[in-house]
Amino acid sequence: MTDPAIAVMQDARPLEVVGLGKRRVWVSVVLHVLLIGASIVMLYPLLWMLSASFRPEEEIFSSTSLIPSAVSLAAYPRGWFGLRVDFGTFFWNSFVISALSVAGNVMACSLAAFAFARLRFRGRNFWFAIMLGTLMLPYHVTLIPQYVLFLNLGWVGTILPLVVPKFLAADAFFIFLMVQFFRGIPRELHEAAMMDGCSAWRIYWKIMLPLSLPVLATAAIFTFIWTWDDFFGPLIYLNDMRDYTVQLGLRSFVDSTGLSDWSGLFAMSILSLIPVFFFFLFFQRLLIEGIATTGLKR
Repeated sequence: MTDPAIAVMQDARPLEVVGLGKRRVWVSVVLHVLLIGASIVMLYPLLWMLSASFRPEEEIFSSTSLIPSAVSLAAYPRGWFGLRVDFGTFFWNSFVISALSVAGNVMACSLAAFAFARLRFRGRNFWFAIMLGTLMLPYHVTLIPQYVLFLNLGWVGTILPLVVPKFLAADAFFIFLMVQFFRGIPRELHEAAMMDGCSAWRIYWKIMLPLSLPVLATAAIFTFIWTWDDFFGPLIYLNDMRDYTVQLGLRSFVDSTGLSDWSGLFAMSILSLIPVFFFFLFFQRLLIEGIATTGLKR
């Protein structure tokens, strides 16, 4: 015979499971509502800027509604051709600088990281510590010495100060990121390749790089975004408006005398976000994989 107490407990278990399931559903609903609300708050400035790009000039700051009273596309052609140089030139300049920076960072930082992670040389730990120490230096500390150096080289007014340092492994953050990733690759592969007669360069090119696509994509994405959004560097080194990047072009819409084309500024700001959005969207999977696996043993 079944104990009555045990029978009551057995009958209560399904009710507990059902209650627990309902509680989880409500918790999930509340969390999703909170996340959606937070997303709306974070996206509101972007949505407002998108709405302002379709508004007439006189309504941009007079209304807080996201729905314009009258939709106009005039800001886009006016913003594109409104300056002395068309905005397509700024897009091309930014693309060239960003592409060269990505290529330089990925190549130079991966070579430096491979040396720190797998090659044995005198003072390796010391130089690695010095490299990490440069992460603590604010950019403004080295700004004047760098400017004097590039001025003496005759590079001021060109894109060389913005691009050449990327080919010299100047970004310690990406070197550290790649070192951690390379250390997670089994050393047995390296040793087996050495026994087969592979040189260090061939090991780097044939083994390390194909296995490091996630961290390389991570470095490429962050380099592209940071270079595309950089305002201070081009402001310091670029003098001719034909060499301006997108960020300097956007600044040109705002005039200190009060004659500013706000609708054109917002329209071009929306267009300037498109390359970054698609670049991130295209490499999103590799970015997440690179961040998730960096520093983990395999």
